[in-house]
Amino acid sequence: MEDNELIILHEDNHVIAVMKPQNVACCPDESGDDNLLDCVKRYLKKKYDKAGNAFAGLVHRLDRPTGGVMVFAKTSKAAARLSEQMRNGGFEKRYFAVLCGTPSKKKATLENYLRKNSVNNTVYVCTQTEEGAKFASLDYEIKEERDNLSLAEINLNTGRTHQIRVQFASINTPVYGDMRYGGEKAVRGKLALWAYSLRFTHPTTGEKMRFIVQPPQDASPWNKFVINLK
Repeated sequence: MEDNELIILHEDNHVIAVMKPQNVACCPDESGDDNLLDCVKRYLKKKYDKAGNAFAGLVHRLDRPTGGVMVFAKTSKAAARLSEQMRNGGFEKRYFAVLCGTPSKKKATLENYLRKNSVNNTVYVCTQTEEGAKFASLDYEIKEERDNLSLAEINLNTGRTHQIRVQFASINTPVYGDMRYGGEKAVRGKLALWAYSLRFTHPTTGEKMRFIVQPPQDASPWNKFVINLK
């Protein structure tokens, strides 16, 4: 990721909100690829002419193929307070996803227990009693249907790895482009999952903050739908 590609939505003394591009890791991983966290640190180091490394605190994550809003802390105090908000459910995270097919219920809550296989980095639905099982919950509403695809607006109640992808695949409506979990019903292409809205409380002022980023509507399959942000 080139530094001049960083899209900043908001910056103050304590937080910086940016748009995460798709297929860019949010933080360093075993691939060694450049990532959004390091890009933010380079930006802060250059902007404030810091002699050493600039601080940027990672307080939440998005999967590499998912794009959308992310917020980073600029101070350790902000990082601690935002991380606590995240643990206590103080972040509201809303997504759009294009699904292959349409769920039988146009508006519903999906609740499952998920377990991650760390060997192959794959998550699957399991029973509550299985070792390592974690509760996962999301609310969704189908906004539009076209060409055997549907546009879902999602409110994520928990933040499990690959949660949205696994839960929709479990009801036979996988996310467009999800070749890992979609099976035979998956449509090949860029993963159509976008974190369009992030709401939280500012760690020092207590102000209610919300940032919104439109999915790439000039790209398929987003260009099949009229997306109204609210």
